[in-house]
Amino acid sequence: MSTIRITKQFNFETGHALYGYDGKCRNVHGHSYKLSVTVIGRPITDSNHVKYGMVIDFSDLKKIIKEEIVDVFDHATVFNKNTPHIELAKELSDRDHHVILVDYQPTSENMVIDFSKKIKARLPKNIQLHSLKLQETESSFAEWYASDNE
Repeated sequence: MSTIRITKQFNFETGHALYGYDGKCRNVHGHSYKLSVTVIGRPITDSNHVKYGMVIDFSDLKKIIKEEIVDVFDHATVFNKNTPHIELAKELSDRDHHVILVDYQPTSENMVIDFSKKIKARLPKNIQLHSLKLQETESSFAEWYASDNE
């Protein structure tokens, strides 16, 4: 049986600020992120299996990504927990805004690394995360490939 890659795409809105940055992105701003998740595996060959012919049911993949990424990051503001913006983060939290404090600079590059760890931990053993593409704008994105990170 052939090895197959399947991809599912997700959208979410997230704000962030890049402390110490020398451009406009040091200010709090947001993006309409597009996340493409590609997994790799072999389709199930047991004709009695309810998922016969599938590498992974798209709805099962969707559940993982929604729980780990979309439901967490959608309409949240992400700050590095060591940022000078910590007072702003506290103020927003106190006003019932969804704030996420992470231990990295919340760039697309670092977010896609974080996402890869979360997704890999949830995938069934016979399914591997192949790649992630996190699109920040129409023309800017970060990609993570398992083959680059072995």
